[in-house]
Amino acid sequence: MAMLNFERKYRVRGGTLLGGDLFDFWVGPFYVGFFGVTTIFFTFLGTALILWGASQGPTWNVWQINIAPPDLSYGLRFAPLLEGGLWQLITVCAIGAFGSWAMREVEICRKLGMGYHVPVAFSVAILAYVTLNVVRPILMGAWGHGFPYGIYSHLDWVSNVGYQYLHFHYNPAHMLGVSFFFASTFALSLHGALILSSTNPAPGHTVRTPEHEDTFFRDVVGYSIGTLGIHRLGLYLALAAVLFSALCIVLSGPFWSRGWPEWWSWWLNMPIWSQWPVN
Repeated sequence: MAMLNFERKYRVRGGTLLGGDLFDFWVGPFYVGFFGVTTIFFTFLGTALILWGASQGPTWNVWQINIAPPDLSYGLRFAPLLEGGLWQLITVCAIGAFGSWAMREVEICRKLGMGYHVPVAFSVAILAYVTLNVVRPILMGAWGHGFPYGIYSHLDWVSNVGYQYLHFHYNPAHMLGVSFFFASTFALSLHGALILSSTNPAPGHTVRTPEHEDTFFRDVVGYSIGTLGIHRLGLYLALAAVLFSALCIVLSGPFWSRGWPEWWSWWLNMPIWSQWPVN
């Protein structure tokens, strides 16, 4: 089916969540919609606030620009613009832009008659951001526990949080999150390599079919999850990675304030070890 004929089938009125036919149109290949307009609004406003904040700072070096959250002494109150209030407004704009984009994806899914896998997956990423800059600061009683907006300053924040809890990689949720990240990368790299090798055979060889792909993995690892299953597996692994990453940071501080190696003392204190003599 020609692309123009395909698009003509779905570029119809309806399927919007708010506003009826208001903004229910396309600009070239891009669907606008009510939430497309709100996405543009929050994006431009947040970017403008970042640029204005940078203009008030000591440098225009893109690596060193820093929009810091309010001082811990402000708690959960509103702060003056140049003392963290700007960070608060930018955070609101970021949540507005991300949330609007997710709702725009929902409207596109409704028009295409497909499932909501894409907006649900994107919403998990939004949840991770909200956990870092909204949920965790609220649980700890101050907006100052959020991360700053800036390249070097953000990396410094990550490093400082890691050292604050000693060896952060001892955080069990962090372990699971990293494991799922690696697993999703590994699984989808296997899938991508198989597809490339099947559809780009050596000269004189025929293109392989999904049956050949399934047979290959059955021979190599003893099981093939299938052409649809590998994409579902990749989605689940990726979502699990983000969810456990959000969990690992929300545990650090609100629920565990000591070094993470100390958390594992429960293993050494299990009664089973009392049966073994100590040399």
